[in-house]
Amino acid sequence: MSLLSFSDAEGQAKRKQTRRERFLLEMDKLLPWSELERPIARYYSKSLRGRKPFPLSSMLRIHCMQLFYNLSDPAMEDTLYEVESMRRFAG
Repeated sequence: MSLLSFSDAEGQAKRKQTRRERFLLEMDKLLPWSELERPIARYYSKSLRGRKPFPLSSMLRIHCMQLFYNLSDPAMEDTLYEVESMRRFAG
């Protein structure tokens, strides 16, 4: 995933792991991400012009979280801003 900041590392050491964090860690281990990405990759935008698209792996993880938690696109966007464990899962 990504590197933790000093405040993230300190915050994780001082608090209990939530049910959401445990669930997302379990999903990260259970789901075969590379196998799920393979059939989608040929259709995913290469975007030769304009803004670069987000990585396929991140978008697939975000889509899965939308399914897990029954979130709309705007709700998922807000949740990614607010919930650090979901940002970490998305990469």
